[in-house]
Amino acid sequence: MVLGADAQAARGARGRPVSVGRDAFVGAMRGVANSVTIVTTDGTAGRHGATVSAFCSVSADPPSVLVCLRADSRIAQVVAANGTFCVNVLRDSAAALAERFAGRGPGRDTDRFAGIEVVAGPGSAPVLAASTSAFCCCLRETLASGTHLIAVGDVVEVRGVTGRPLAYLDGRYATLSRHPPFNPS
Repeated sequence: MVLGADAQAARGARGRPVSVGRDAFVGAMRGVANSVTIVTTDGTAGRHGATVSAFCSVSADPPSVLVCLRADSRIAQVVAANGTFCVNVLRDSAAALAERFAGRGPGRDTDRFAGIEVVAGPGSAPVLAASTSAFCCCLRETLASGTHLIAVGDVVEVRGVTGRPLAYLDGRYATLSRHPPFNPS
């Protein structure tokens, strides 16, 4: 591949692109609204869950999603070992639950699932009643990238699809509002 002068100038000694500064990147990402999810898993390596905002669809053929998990986290290790996970997209009223599964606030040092309604049985990835939708997945592959592990899952079941999702923007939880339908007349 032949690179233009601007692209060549942006590459370091190893031929890799020179990264933008961490603070600039984090600052810009704070302006991107994301759905707040709790990724759950259960199986031979145990039951666990964690709040995750890096989640998106990969393909509709076959239906698949990805989540980005901190590589050194317990959730990354347990998802990889269990081979199954569920992405629970939280309702806009579930900020306290998001904090709990992020390891902050009441319940952070106990079983994070204690006292909450779970829809799936032991051995399958828990579906949380506080979710607007849930994507139950079999782990297809993982990819290490920087400090994170990208987990790609084949969606084997979708549950819910009701209510408004909780969002995260500029370091805070947010709710979404709908605009009226666009009328180009």
